[in-house]
Amino acid sequence: MSALQSVAIDTGVEAEREILFRVVNRVAIITLNRPAALNALSHAMVRELAVLVEHCRTDEGIVALVLKGAGAKGFCAGGDVREVHRLAKNGDSRWLAFFVDEYRLDYALHKFPKPVVALLDGVSMGGGMGLGQGARLRIVTERSKIAMPETRIGFLPDVGATRFLSVMPAEVELYVGLTGVTLSGADALRLQLADLCVPAEWLGTFEERLQRMSHAGDLMVALRGVFEPPCNIIPHAALGPFTQLILRHFDRRSSIERIVATLRHDLEREPAREVKQWLQSAYDAMIGHSPTMLYVTREALLRGRQMTLAECFRMELGIVKRVIEEGDFCEGVRAQLIDKDRKSRWAPATLAEVRSERVRHFLSSPWKRETHPLVGLGVEEG
Repeated sequence: MSALQSVAIDTGVEAEREILFRVVNRVAIITLNRPAALNALSHAMVRELAVLVEHCRTDEGIVALVLKGAGAKGFCAGGDVREVHRLAKNGDSRWLAFFVDEYRLDYALHKFPKPVVALLDGVSMGGGMGLGQGARLRIVTERSKIAMPETRIGFLPDVGATRFLSVMPAEVELYVGLTGVTLSGADALRLQLADLCVPAEWLGTFEERLQRMSHAGDLMVALRGVFEPPCNIIPHAALGPFTQLILRHFDRRSSIERIVATLRHDLEREPAREVKQWLQSAYDAMIGHSPTMLYVTREALLRGRQMTLAECFRMELGIVKRVIEEGDFCEGVRAQLIDKDRKSRWAPATLAEVRSERVRHFLSSPWKRETHPLVGLGVEEG
């Protein structure tokens, strides 16, 4: 019996399985089933997802794919960075295989020939965004929490963020990528990271509507009809009132130091309470996150706007390798997720100490083009 068959047939231990698979009315439903960890991705889950996605691609009886998370708190909180940290600290290079497999999985979803629907309900961050942004129909709710918060652990927005965040104006992309701000479902819709914002309660009954879905006519129209409620009131986008502040402070022509300086200057002018709260939050992120990775992330995000998806994936993987082996990742994970003392000892410790040669080093590929682990991606992109 194949691994796929065992997932589909052996339902007696579903509660213990980290990936659940079923088919409803010719639509495959893949559920990340690790709710206690907000469905964070282990390497085993990534490998199993890859098998299932390939099965869905080749099975003519399956016409579409729905990705969802178990529980009410999240779709997927990201990759299991604690495990990556453990392997890296022990000198075990198997962490690299996790990222290579994750990128290949995400690429397969981005290029999937059948409609993919991602239910980004609750926490959808990091690796969860890598999965969800490959979908053709991305659905958020009033309890969605969308973010790429990697700079706070000495990392960069990865899993394709240098590509999928580029749908925003550059200034907004820099704000989201550098600060790691958490977006609401309504914000995600406004910033083109989602296609529908619906009540979470409505998603709870989608399988009943899916069972009744007709296969006559346009499949995407039919799928959207399953997930879009008859009367949908979109919540207020909390970020909207701060658009002009974002455009002013995160100008693409501004250096990291200039961004910090303008935030500090406006804070000292004692602005109105809501504006001051926004300024303080952005300023705290910019002075608290890894100085090196703020520089690297800014450059990677701007470069990604001119790259194909495959090129972005290869660039990001190179940065991932360098920052885990030589950078602030292990210290950031220690301070934020393991010891939780929130006192990261970045190296170097300040923006002023970051040398341009070091930034260029992190952005240079550790591999020759022909030996890159993702060399095979993007042949169809030309």
